[in-house]
Amino acid sequence: MTALPATDPLTPLQDLIPDAILDIRYATEDNLTGRALYPFPAALLRRSTAVKLARAADALRAKGLRLVVYDAYRPLSVQKALWAAKPDPKWVADPRKGSSHNRGGAVDLGLADKSGKPLPMPSKYDEFGPRARHGAAGVPAPARRNAETLKIAMASAGFEPLAEEWWHYRDTAAKSWPVLDVSFEEAAK
Repeated sequence: MTALPATDPLTPLQDLIPDAILDIRYATEDNLTGRALYPFPAALLRRSTAVKLARAADALRAKGLRLVVYDAYRPLSVQKALWAAKPDPKWVADPRKGSSHNRGGAVDLGLADKSGKPLPMPSKYDEFGPRARHGAAGVPAPARRNAETLKIAMASAGFEPLAEEWWHYRDTAAKSWPVLDVSFEEAAK
């Protein structure tokens, strides 16, 4: 197991973005495995990535919007459970390679209005299908605009989207970081 990074530690997102709405699906049964994979809801990222996300949150806040966080850092052990449930590299990263989530450099997001009411997005979170793609056909205009607003803010802050998933953004620096299997309990210490 790779230890916690000392120079760029995993940081709770709410330390930098206190108005972020945590809707951490992998801490509930409302995910593709049907069981809770995290012991408690938490959104952690490498500090450098969290700083970038805070810039995106600032830009969105200026438009009266808030971030809804579905997932961030994901231990490798959880990646293995997701792969066991859906072993398709188009939708779930192969744990033998790891993902940017396992490196603390990816985040899954939606948008809410200033009061915290979730805004329509192109599909449900983790809906693996054609509507999940950026720019998918047949998506209602409000949902398409919301996804585009999120994409612009994230790109401006230094993130790149995953074409197949409107919700997934990765820090371009994360590719060079090691895969981590640090538990939420250990990371919270």
